Amino acid sequence: MKKILLIEDNSDVRNNTAEILELSNYEVIVAENGKAGVEKALEYSPDLIICDIMMPVLDGYGVLHAVHKNDTIKNTPFIFLTAKTERDDFRKGMELGADDYITKPFSGTELLNAVDSRLKKVELLKQELSPDIEGLQYLMQTSIGKDHLKLLTEDRNNNKYKKKDIIYSEGNHPNRLYYVLKGKAKTYKSNDNGKELVTELYSTGDFLGYVAMLEGTVYKDSAAALEETELAIIPREDFDKLINNNKEVAQKFIRLLAKNISEKENQLLNIAYNSLRKKVADALLMLYKKYHQTTEGTDAMMISRGSLATIAGTAKESLIRTLSDFRNEKLIDIKNDGSILILNLKKLEFLLN
Repeated sequence: MKKILLIEDNSDVRNNTAEILELSNYEVIVAENGKAGVEKALEYSPDLIICDIMMPVLDGYGVLHAVHKNDTIKNTPFIFLTAKTERDDFRKGMELGADDYITKPFSGTELLNAVDSRLKKVELLKQELSPDIEGLQYLMQTSIGKDHLKLLTEDRNNNKYKKKDIIYSEGNHPNRLYYVLKGKAKTYKSNDNGKELVTELYSTGDFLGYVAMLEGTVYKDSAAALEETELAIIPREDFDKLINNNKEVAQKFIRLLAKNISEKENQLLNIAYNSLRKKVADALLMLYKKYHQTTEGTDAMMISRGSLATIAGTAKESLIRTLSDFRNEKLIDIKNDGSILILNLKKLEFLLN
């Protein structure tokens, strides 16, 4: 049973609203002023807060501010219940982070529709969606309806790329979202001398090419296939339709696709400040987490020494010497086919501490 905290100083409105919610199978906690409301929010951790604006002791804006300042309840959806309809009041509430308004007088249907809609959106945001085509399809279906799902599942072009083929180039304008059906790809930046820095790795189930579309800018890096790779092509119009349809879904989609930003920042810091051994160890661990396969009980990774050097941010010759040192220390093994086997994962991780 969902818990709703109702903060309202008018006893008639408070009692009538609580009764409507209770008849709809919600557990209702009531508070007669803003200060008591904040205290009960901390005590009961409600699933939703409905709060009047004009109240004694602490008004609704103060309640919302206090809620957002407390880590245990700051993400609780918040609906203002108010007789004030002036534009400035609505703007102030939304700027402070309110999720919705219900204007007095209201019907029971209006109240329940607002509550039901807000709780459903919260449940969507709580779900851990898979970072693959099924995750995107679920978001499309939830936000813009089942019919629009055909935009992704029907008449979609699949492009095939050979090793080293360019997928898109830095400076170009994006017009599509890419989804990796098979294979491996990388994004990278090059300096004037042609030296590369790998900014991200992608494998089956990953999207790429989305950052520039979210920012409304050109590509900040280039993308290329690391091996034979097949990509599904999703037109920009479909992508825009998804993220523009619903604010909450857009936020979830952005988090779904951009969750590796902090990892990129750490990678760049490691390249800038770490020793050569730490750079190579970090690159191996990055590959292990992204691409590792199980072969005869060991973790095997196939990648060219040149690509591995660009991931580590070092010269190829320095990388090869360090890999040789790691092999002598029995941290890794290098097979005849060039694949690298991780023999001591914990010690590699220890090198980064």
